[in-house]
Amino acid sequence: MVNQIKSTKYGLQITIKPLPTLLALVLSSLLNQSAIASTQVIHAGELLSVPGMYPLKKQTIIVKDGEIFAVKKGFVDAKTVDKNAIFIDLSNSFVMPGLMDMHVHLQMELGPDNIKDTVKLSNADIAMKSVHYAKKTLMAGFTTVRDLLSESEQMYALRDGVNKGWIEGPRIIAAAGISITGGHLDTDGMAPDLLAMKSPKTLCDGPFECRKMTRQAIKYGADAIKVASTGGVLSDTNTGTGQQMTDDELKEIVDTAHDLGRKVASHAHATAGINAALRAGVDSIEHGSYADKETIKLFKQSGAYLVPTLLAGATVVNMAETSDFMSLPIRAKAIRVGADMLANFEISYKAGVKIAFGTDSDVSKHGINAQEAVLMHQAGMSTSEILKSATVNSADLIGMSDKLGTIEPGKFADIIATNTSPLKNIKALLDVSFVMKGGKVYKQQ
Repeated sequence: MVNQIKSTKYGLQITIKPLPTLLALVLSSLLNQSAIASTQVIHAGELLSVPGMYPLKKQTIIVKDGEIFAVKKGFVDAKTVDKNAIFIDLSNSFVMPGLMDMHVHLQMELGPDNIKDTVKLSNADIAMKSVHYAKKTLMAGFTTVRDLLSESEQMYALRDGVNKGWIEGPRIIAAAGISITGGHLDTDGMAPDLLAMKSPKTLCDGPFECRKMTRQAIKYGADAIKVASTGGVLSDTNTGTGQQMTDDELKEIVDTAHDLGRKVASHAHATAGINAALRAGVDSIEHGSYADKETIKLFKQSGAYLVPTLLAGATVVNMAETSDFMSLPIRAKAIRVGADMLANFEISYKAGVKIAFGTDSDVSKHGINAQEAVLMHQAGMSTSEILKSATVNSADLIGMSDKLGTIEPGKFADIIATNTSPLKNIKALLDVSFVMKGGKVYKQQ
């Protein structure tokens, strides 16, 4: 499937049709070289330029050099904009900013082969898997993601490869993970000699070690920092999901990261760990499975976001009940925590906590990220607020509101389309028909 060009009264129109392989490669190469440099004129049948506001009918988006140049009322003739403009006809589609997922892990997917793959796959193998998963994520309409802990060297290489145009994938905010010894982000479930070989280099115990590890992670390329203030469901240890990192360790990591211009995300399930992370000043709580009144108060005081990852919770419950590859400690935690996440999210959302969209994809399969939106809607969140969480709110969380989250002049041309309106039926996000990132068309059906 490649981009094919034909002349219309509006200018040059891109469509996707099957072509012979050699011709497909030639045309694809030509289009890839010229798409960003050319002016593109998009006719949007229904345009949600700013999620959270009302969509408008019959709008024209003008893209130049990979950025939004203008948004105009009505269907503007492309030839009046630029005689060589590429015309993209989305006049029968719902058009909106590219979606963002604030919690992914692009190097793996949960399953019975996880432990085997950890010791069997080379670093190059892991990198190749991440390239595959990155493209699946982009084709699902997610043009920006935050990778909250993968193998660092390969993760940074993937991020940089995408930025240089070598690899097709979403824009990646790559986070390094900092953990206490034996904590949720440490290696587990292996023989002692393998544990010694596979233990992360960013383990810290005590505030001074944690300060050093934060600086070291940023030195080697981290865009953000992830900490585990509590235990985790998928840690193969019988240590529960309570608070693990101490208050002074959390505070030291957050202060150091913020001083160096990096935001901090905290994996947190149990209430004490959530509250400790919020008091320390983290920018987001991942999962947030058990919130209380104090939690809600701290969220509002700090302005931190909740990234709910409901899809991960639903996935682990299903796996625990229908498969036998999980150890007994993991299975028990999965059934208990996973089943509680939906109700706790509903409490937080209705209390006015800020929500940013995130799936924890790798627990669930890559490319089905929009299933999170379906679960959020089931928990009572409006379709408008869901779309805002995956665009405007996510852009704010990563500090990129000046370039992402809306379709407005000066923003990156990250644009997706669906055949029907997700405002009317959130399941429309499950079948994205058009994907543009930075002015380049990656998908058009």
